[in-house]
Amino acid sequence: MELRQLQYAAQLAADKNFTRAAEKLHIAQPSLSQQLSKLEKELGVLLFRRSTNSVELTYAGSRFVEHAQQILDMVEQLKQEMEDISQLARGQLTIGSLPITGSHVLPLVLPVFQAEYPGIEIILTEDTSANLEMLAIQGKTDLSLLTLPLPEPSLSYEPLIEEEICLAVPPTHPAAIREPVRNDGQMAVIPLSEMRQEPFITLKQGQGFRQIAIDLCKRAGFTPRIVFESTNIETVQALVAAGMGVALVPEMITRTARNRFTPVYFRLQGAPTRTVVIAYKSGRYLSKAAEAFIKTATEVVGTARRRGDI
Repeated sequence: MELRQLQYAAQLAADKNFTRAAEKLHIAQPSLSQQLSKLEKELGVLLFRRSTNSVELTYAGSRFVEHAQQILDMVEQLKQEMEDISQLARGQLTIGSLPITGSHVLPLVLPVFQAEYPGIEIILTEDTSANLEMLAIQGKTDLSLLTLPLPEPSLSYEPLIEEEICLAVPPTHPAAIREPVRNDGQMAVIPLSEMRQEPFITLKQGQGFRQIAIDLCKRAGFTPRIVFESTNIETVQALVAAGMGVALVPEMITRTARNRFTPVYFRLQGAPTRTVVIAYKSGRYLSKAAEAFIKTATEVVGTARRRGDI
């Protein structure tokens, strides 16, 4: 059994098509088929069921690919560790991020990190909380910006930001008229329970902040009546500003530039918060580049918070 055969099996399991898998592996299709047939003969089991249009894993194939991916991940970790022993002059770091957090945090952190470590290539992956957690578990991201709680117990994390959760309402909402923005620019405070009859606009399923918002409403004594959902927090804000409902948003969102698509913001009674963390797979080798990124992000974000930038 050869390492390349493990790579071939994992790629074919992902693509379920010999042509696509061969292209990604940069080998000829007959060579791929020949190597996998050789592997099956050596193991004495059928790993893949071939048909005219697709390829499916057998039970044995599923078990083989599961362990193959673990071995390939361990090999990649070994390569990273050996490179770190050499020097932190080059390397690659894959960062996963939630859309909300990434758009406000990464533009502050990445320029500082790349100025200090110009030889480290950064690859960004933006996705939902659920998908980012899965990518971290599989070793496909080195670090991910996520929010607590993390349902997956195999993830460790370093705290990055704890920020308040605010309420966004249309400019024509009775609460906005009753308590406009104070002269000092500070937000007025309102109990979330006052919004029990209001239509809510939220992020779609899979976004961590959606569940945070629903849980806050339930703690306030009601289940939110959701009328619109979006994958984009800016769309959520625009719909609120247009009078389509109210929404819960992270405090960092309230610091963006004001325009005609900007709602009126309130702090919530009790000052509930969310915690943004840098997460990674427990027990997985954390490269020096990853450690440097965590240190840089913590320092830059701390400074930005003290200045009131985020």
